[in-house]
Amino acid sequence: MTSPDPTGSSLPRSVAEYLVQLRQALAGADPALIQDALYDAEEYLRAELALETTKGGARRSEAEVLAALASSYGAPAEVAEIYRDTELKVQTALRAPAPPPQRSGWARVFGVIVEARTYGALLYMLLALATGVFYFSWVTVGISLSLGLSILIIGLPFVVLFFGSVRVLSLVEGRLVEALLGERMPRRPVYSDQQQPLLTRIGQMFSDPRSWASMLYFVLMLPLGILYSVLTITLLSLSSGFIASPIVALFGAQRVQFSMGDGWMFGHPVGVTYADQVWWALPLLFVLGWTLLFLTLHLARGLGFLHAALAKQLLVKPGE
Repeated sequence: MTSPDPTGSSLPRSVAEYLVQLRQALAGADPALIQDALYDAEEYLRAELALETTKGGARRSEAEVLAALASSYGAPAEVAEIYRDTELKVQTALRAPAPPPQRSGWARVFGVIVEARTYGALLYMLLALATGVFYFSWVTVGISLSLGLSILIIGLPFVVLFFGSVRVLSLVEGRLVEALLGERMPRRPVYSDQQQPLLTRIGQMFSDPRSWASMLYFVLMLPLGILYSVLTITLLSLSSGFIASPIVALFGAQRVQFSMGDGWMFGHPVGVTYADQVWWALPLLFVLGWTLLFLTLHLARGLGFLHAALAKQLLVKPGE
């Protein structure tokens, strides 16, 4: 008979059963949290089982080891509760401060300029071109070399290293997305049992849909990076130029009058500049510049939210 744990459920008799119960206890939690929790649990439990095999004398069974660990590491339901409590603190740190409950519509429109997450999204958009070029080049060159070297003896080791590098890059990109866009991403990779045969682990890497989804994400990052960078640089340049137009026109008029003095040139009085002729438009350009700036900030927040959702879908293993 399987002994009950303190929560009333039966204790698992194997690592696989422990992970199933832990996954069930974490049902409905963030997929990134589930992946981290399963990785930590499997790594710890398999390390303890490996340590048990190195001890001399009578060795305990896997079920006996897990029963003993229930008091130190915790039963699946207890571990799940600890992770949920920790995740609440993590999510609180990631989220921007909640707006006041009676925040007006105007406050929501103009408050974007003081939100830290806005500038994180802008920074991510500006970096997206560089990261997109790197990711796209890495994946396309890696796939090409993998196919080209597949007929040689070094082909298999190269493919394994390439797939491993994709997993590492997905974690790096996840940390960037979490830091700048505020989306919870995994801190641990999908666990790979080092005691399994090498070919089994290689097969799991190839059959894991997230490996291919990660490569798709990296390929998409090139067109997305171009779009993000062009939009951000263009809109910020236009808004900044419109906002600064009155000051530029003012100093530009003074410079022309000082350098050329009075007189006529090309049929126009030198003292009358272009700024003098369109003075009425300068306040409109100033207002248009600020309007465009706020629209750009809101657009960056919106694109950041959509991109974070895309990264979560393609880089995080479903159900993990």
